[in-house]
Amino acid sequence: MFPDGATLVFGATGGIGRVVAAEFAKAGSNIAIMWRSKKDVAEELKREIEKSGRKASLHQCDVTKDGDIERAIDEAIDHHGRVHTMVWGAGPLVEQVLMADTTREQWRTAIDVEVHGFFEASQTMIRHMRDAGGSIVHLGSAGDLSWPEKDVLSVAPKAANESLIKAIAREEGKNNIRANSVLVGVIEAGMFLELSKQGVFDEAWTTEVHKNLALKRWGQPEEVAAAAIFLASDKAGYVTGQQIAVAGGYGL
Repeated sequence: MFPDGATLVFGATGGIGRVVAAEFAKAGSNIAIMWRSKKDVAEELKREIEKSGRKASLHQCDVTKDGDIERAIDEAIDHHGRVHTMVWGAGPLVEQVLMADTTREQWRTAIDVEVHGFFEASQTMIRHMRDAGGSIVHLGSAGDLSWPEKDVLSVAPKAANESLIKAIAREEGKNNIRANSVLVGVIEAGMFLELSKQGVFDEAWTTEVHKNLALKRWGQPEEVAAAAIFLASDKAGYVTGQQIAVAGGYGL
């Protein structure tokens, strides 16, 4: 399913990203774990992957710090010899706020992490992948299909990245580099669980969101991982510039 080398996962210590990294390992790929501050989670994930029989490496990276992305990717390539897949799942825990009430600081942080970060990571990976091809998988938002109120800080930056996915697919296809996106809905992990604990996602919110779901349940991170693995694998060798929504039929 995967060639020699590794899958590099940004956001690998997050609720969804951690499961994605572990599932890629189960599917037969070695893993380069990118982490910013959760060293304990990264180390635990590394042990979990190694127990499954795959190799794993740790690379600390602050995607907002100049030069950090390129350094971390170069470290991963040196360690594994090749990175055949990059999964982008980095992103901050964002506040739920109306677009008109968003502060400049909130907006700049969201764009800096998600858009500038993805742009730089993709540029760096493309230069490496041009020799032997590869796959870039972006974990986006189902909000790209139907706008979720107060989610501008998550959805809008990811929407910019959807255009970058098309740019990569169109411009780098001749180098056998594919780029696709998983549009992630409400998943029982990460930000959803944290904001639920804080009371942001209350009973009224749950009732309203369920009205927009064809499948009347929340998704699981393993379901996001399954879509990402498919898009990255040779089974999707003729798929590029596309989106797969893992969102329970949100917005239909």
